[in-house]
Amino acid sequence: MAGVLTICTVNVNGVRAAHRRGGIDWLKQHRHDAVLLQEVRASDEQLRQSVAELEPTAVAHAQSDTPGRSGVAIVSGSELADVTIGVGAAEFESSGRWVEATLNHSDIGAIRLVSVYIHSGEAGTEKQDEKYRFLDAMTTRLAELAADPTPTLVCGDFNIARTERDIKNAKGNRNKAGFLAAEREYLSGWLDSGWVDLGRAHAGEVDGPYTWWSWRGQAFDRDTGWRIDCAYATETLAQRLADVTVGRAASYAERWSDHAPVTVAFH
Repeated sequence: MAGVLTICTVNVNGVRAAHRRGGIDWLKQHRHDAVLLQEVRASDEQLRQSVAELEPTAVAHAQSDTPGRSGVAIVSGSELADVTIGVGAAEFESSGRWVEATLNHSDIGAIRLVSVYIHSGEAGTEKQDEKYRFLDAMTTRLAELAADPTPTLVCGDFNIARTERDIKNAKGNRNKAGFLAAEREYLSGWLDSGWVDLGRAHAGEVDGPYTWWSWRGQAFDRDTGWRIDCAYATETLAQRLADVTVGRAASYAERWSDHAPVTVAFH
């Protein structure tokens, strides 16, 4: 892939399951400077065993205090500095939804990386209220990161489709979590404050490219998907964008997660 720095983000749907299905082989084949994982669903030891074939120099892991749930990680080919776990709100400190660290790249310099897993939510329930509280905390942290001169890349499973371009069946999901107007306003607000949606910036105003499809039915074969796996960058880093690719599997049988990996490259 073009560019001197490549970062991949993917919801692995359980890192041990992804390993069994060939996900780690895929990541090894494509060779990235860093891989940002969501829904790790493993202990620190289990994570390190699962990604050992990538021969990482450093692994930063925010593990959920509920076994088998959530978990985010940054797996890097070079050292990571200033690792921070948690979005900054006490409620989510041990939820396994936010980890950040600084990677020093030989050509680009210091870059702040964030791996985030936003709640899926459920309209009209406490799960949705919790999602909004997390989004509030994330908004606060994004403002702090944007104010810092260090270029920052925030990647992960946002569990929100921002516009009708980001979801195949917008009409049928308008009142469901993931496409609620109140959720979408958060993403629009982040863009208004200066963050850049790299996937949309690269693809332009087209439908998709989608990154998630249900395991059920014909969703994958019919490309009835959602673009919810995102990479948001501060303006200085966005200016160095070289490429964005969605690693959609060639067939249903070759999928190793219900999410496709998204890789961003910078020059």
